[in-house]
Amino acid sequence: MLIDHGAAGPVTRASLARDFRALGVRPDGVLLVHSSLRSLGWVSGGALAVVQALLDVLGPGGTLVVPSQTADNRDPSTWSPRPPEAWWPVIRDTLPGFDPARTPSARVGVIPEQVRTWPGAVRSAHPQTSFAAIGPRAADLMSDHRIECHLGERSPLAALDAAGAATLLLGVGFAKATAFHLGEYRVPFPPRRTYGCAILTPDGGRRWCEYEDVALDDSDFARLGADFERHTGVVSAGRAGAAPCRLFPIPDAVEYAQKWFIRYRAAPGAGA
Repeated sequence: MLIDHGAAGPVTRASLARDFRALGVRPDGVLLVHSSLRSLGWVSGGALAVVQALLDVLGPGGTLVVPSQTADNRDPSTWSPRPPEAWWPVIRDTLPGFDPARTPSARVGVIPEQVRTWPGAVRSAHPQTSFAAIGPRAADLMSDHRIECHLGERSPLAALDAAGAATLLLGVGFAKATAFHLGEYRVPFPPRRTYGCAILTPDGGRRWCEYEDVALDDSDFARLGADFERHTGVVSAGRAGAAPCRLFPIPDAVEYAQKWFIRYRAAPGAGA
């Protein structure tokens, strides 16, 4: 492990808790965190210390939520890099079925995996876009996650919106702000596509499953987020350790995103 001795000092559980409070994280709230551990600098205790600090600030009445997505559990034709086409049937036939208790999260960082494996953590059931939560509201918030609804009205994201939860972008930008996806579901006639993944069967086996859902697109989220921060005044900016952070209410983000998509994605030249 390389340590930057020129840094101001190690980041600790206590210093992170101070930073989170200064950003506006409050006790007893519901907080969805998107994170990059590396962005924080050298953290004494790593991901464990970060989760401990978040729980310290939220207190026993607060609930911590993270994405525990399994991006690799999808049709091999959509992978990057893409495997040889001749392999696709084999992958579809053998990819392990999603198991909320055992399948690790993928491509969301080490902090979500620390939460997913936390004693008492609850994970939603979606085989591609699950969330995991710790706290008194975890079971309720994670209870409804239909396979044909990645991030819409029958997902934990809608439950977080209804609960008035906040999002903390911890060392990541608005491109990672999952809350914006709920706005995609709330535009008139959103585009849809077919998805595929491996799921468990009631007898303990597995099978390949295909279903239709909204075509998720985060390619313009950075631009959307910049407009959201500029025009609403609800985004709190600061730092935790060395990481730039943004904290904002999910209901405001969803409402703004819905209107933004209607205006810009439907306009001629949208996305150019």
